[in-house]
Amino acid sequence: MNGFGNGGIGSTGKRARGLPARARHGFTLMELMIVVAVIAILAAIAIPSYEWALVKARRSAAQGCLTEQAQYMERYYTTRMTYADAPAPACSNEVSPFYDIDFVGVPDAAGYTLRIAPQGRQAEAETRCGTMTIDQTGRKTAATDDCWR
Repeated sequence: MNGFGNGGIGSTGKRARGLPARARHGFTLMELMIVVAVIAILAAIAIPSYEWALVKARRSAAQGCLTEQAQYMERYYTTRMTYADAPAPACSNEVSPFYDIDFVGVPDAAGYTLRIAPQGRQAEAETRCGTMTIDQTGRKTAATDDCWR
């Protein structure tokens, strides 16, 4: 005995009984495969949730753009007393790759309707609300009633 009193590695210089030398240096293949499987399960849950969060965030940005354009149209009306000849609406670069905004028909002296429609990947993922509109009275429409909440 060397004074440690444990009779293990420190006292005799021999390795611990019953453990092969390689078992003390790393992980087994089975342990690594379990970790990979757990990570795959977590990714299978997290990625669709993340993509749905992106769809909702883009929809909110598009609704904000549509409301902003409706406010612009009201300012335009206030200064000219007509909606006719109003410039075409445009959204920020944050929204425009995912939504297309335009007038429904041509604005006249008494009214307008703005429409924003999903395009590209957003159109594939956006199955709940789809195309949304707002008019000069502030009436908002979408595929379902809770889209504007």
